[in-house]
Amino acid sequence: SAPPSKTTARKETAPRIPSRATRAAGNVPLNEFKNYGESVNAANDSFASYGGDGGNVPRNNFKSYGVSGNDAVDTFANYRDKANVGDDTFASYAKGSNAGTVKFTNYGQSYNPGSESYTGYGKGSEAHKISFKTYTPNSTFKDYAKNGVAFSKYNVSSIGNGKFVNKWIEPGKFFRESAFKEGTVIPMPDIKDKMPKRSFLPRSIVSKLPFSTSKLAEVKKIFHARDNSSMEKIISDAVTECERPPSVGETKRCVGSAEDMIDFATTVLGRSVVLRTTESVAGSKQKVVIGKVNGINSGKLTKAVSCHQSLYPYLLYYCHSVPKVRVYEADLLELNSKTKINHGIAICHVDTSSWSPTHGAFLALGSKPGRIEVCHWIFENDMNWAIAD
Repeated sequence: SAPPSKTTARKETAPRIPSRATRAAGNVPLNEFKNYGESVNAANDSFASYGGDGGNVPRNNFKSYGVSGNDAVDTFANYRDKANVGDDTFASYAKGSNAGTVKFTNYGQSYNPGSESYTGYGKGSEAHKISFKTYTPNSTFKDYAKNGVAFSKYNVSSIGNGKFVNKWIEPGKFFRESAFKEGTVIPMPDIKDKMPKRSFLPRSIVSKLPFSTSKLAEVKKIFHARDNSSMEKIISDAVTECERPPSVGETKRCVGSAEDMIDFATTVLGRSVVLRTTESVAGSKQKVVIGKVNGINSGKLTKAVSCHQSLYPYLLYYCHSVPKVRVYEADLLELNSKTKINHGIAICHVDTSSWSPTHGAFLALGSKPGRIEVCHWIFENDMNWAIAD
């Protein structure tokens, strides 16, 4: 049907989309909203309990939604509530609109956390008000409007002493540098490698395989990845992330062979390097006691290369070096007996000023970019290269 005229206010609940019952019954349902409500005056849209009640991996894509609208009110309440995972994208949402109000309340409270991506949200709008309340941590905000946006209790819950903790962030996943003191008791996150078992390929083979977004069709053919399949998404996500421009101060490279990893580490750090990784997964999801601590480079700022696994048909690592870090190794002791059960490697990022305010570290530790250092463990089968002492 034809869209309403610019002089007519409209009020709809989940417009032009399946009913809640139909939505919940579908497997991997997908809804696309393109150019919806464009240039409409005084629009009033409400999305309540949409995609919830057990929906499996729902996906909702909002592209150019409400662009150039005037005095619109959009409300998202209990959206994707109790669904399994889920993924939503908002591109150019409310771009260039005037006096718009958007409210996100209890958004994306999935049984298993999903993700949201905002690109160009509210860009160029005038006098808009956008608020996020009890929202999910797995969100990325790019080229986002800097004014008129409020984040309130960003999916946090009170722990009874005036502080807040994020219920999605696993205890111990992020911590402060002050934890690296002998005798400190800290929670250990689950550091087990969750990736499927794969192997590096010899450099002679990797160098001949296509690996770029411009050659995705060739890559898909090699690995028999059908269109719209999970394998296609795995390949596309990995290649896209590897081609992403480095962040401020970052040096990065994806490597599919042991030779390429060594070459990257020595190119960044020089030939005198030491490879370290956490010894085992002992202590995962338990409280442990910090034993003897050793600061690499005497605990001073140092150069390091961290390599993290990426999901791909063969073993692929995302290796990068970021400035202003300190690297530590520490014995991990059993809580009661104080016997050594593991030897952990951790890296502390001293400069977090360029990090997103929605980064899980700030949600867990209760701070903002640039105000605190953030430390994390090197997980099983991830690696840290640092200059030899």
